[in-house]
Amino acid sequence: MHPDLSRRHLLAAGVALGAAGLAAPHLARAQTMPKLRFALDWAKQGPNAYVTMGREKGFFRDVGIDATVDRGFGSGRVPVDIAAGAYEMGQADINPVIKFMAENPNSGLVITGIWGDRSLLCAVTRADGGVRGPKDLEGKTLAAPESDAGRQLFPAFARAAGVDAAKVNWMSVSPELREPMLVQKRADGVTGAITSVGMSLKALGLDFPQQRIMYYRDHGLDLLGTAYLTTRRFLESNPEVVRNAQRALFRSLIYANKNRDESIAMLKRAEPLTDVAIETERQAISMEQQVISDHVMRNGLSNPDRARFQKAIEAVEGAYGMAPKLKVDDIYTDAFLPPVEERRL
Repeated sequence: MHPDLSRRHLLAAGVALGAAGLAAPHLARAQTMPKLRFALDWAKQGPNAYVTMGREKGFFRDVGIDATVDRGFGSGRVPVDIAAGAYEMGQADINPVIKFMAENPNSGLVITGIWGDRSLLCAVTRADGGVRGPKDLEGKTLAAPESDAGRQLFPAFARAAGVDAAKVNWMSVSPELREPMLVQKRADGVTGAITSVGMSLKALGLDFPQQRIMYYRDHGLDLLGTAYLTTRRFLESNPEVVRNAQRALFRSLIYANKNRDESIAMLKRAEPLTDVAIETERQAISMEQQVISDHVMRNGLSNPDRARFQKAIEAVEGAYGMAPKLKVDDIYTDAFLPPVEERRL
């Protein structure tokens, strides 16, 4: 474990500053509120609309934080930007974050919360094609950008599902050409997150009933989803900001789940070009396929089973050809989460 990420040290700091995080909002406003630059994982869309909504409704100001929320350019970019100091906190798919941490052990990054209990990664084919299950992908051609997380983690999915990955052919395409290749039958399938590929296929005329969706999680690759991250330096210098930011973030997520139309309406207000119908459906898919699970309903958000977490880390390392070395405590701390009562859907 990195010496700066002593679980005991961080937990002690978090407990000591808990009272400050629970201070009355008017006391926070009486002082100059700390600023927080927060990076989203992608463009402002349904799945991350809760953050924009939380800012607009004043949830961050209620805990004494002046937050700015910027769109992201992919989960692989977020850890790079945070490690470089462009942002203090952000959210990203945890799997490329794990890859970045394994490749850059001195980056100083730490995961402080996980709101995606289930991964959205999948392989999608045409329902009227010849693919009925993962094994049928052998001999077929899948289209995806080389940077696509679904493609990069396909080897781990293949091992779990009993697929000979060497028999699967790949067509490297730019992101905007991925789904057209399947619609035009120039490829047999695509990989990616269902909130992206599924919705894009629907927009091109291949609606969900016409898609055969193979979630990696349903075939033995039980990965986690979206996580919050920051740097150890910022965490140790501003523990109350991280704690309070996560209070606002989880409050926003839970509120958005219960008030989905309102959250999309506030997204539309902030981003006038938002297609309400599309982002409403995209948000619903994210909530129902990533956030809501039996485990979360029993244990609350960001309360991962550590054995499962460790297995997911090793699956990511293996998919990228890395020797297993990371442990849960090396990359994750739960010392700055709000109480579990504030993390229940």
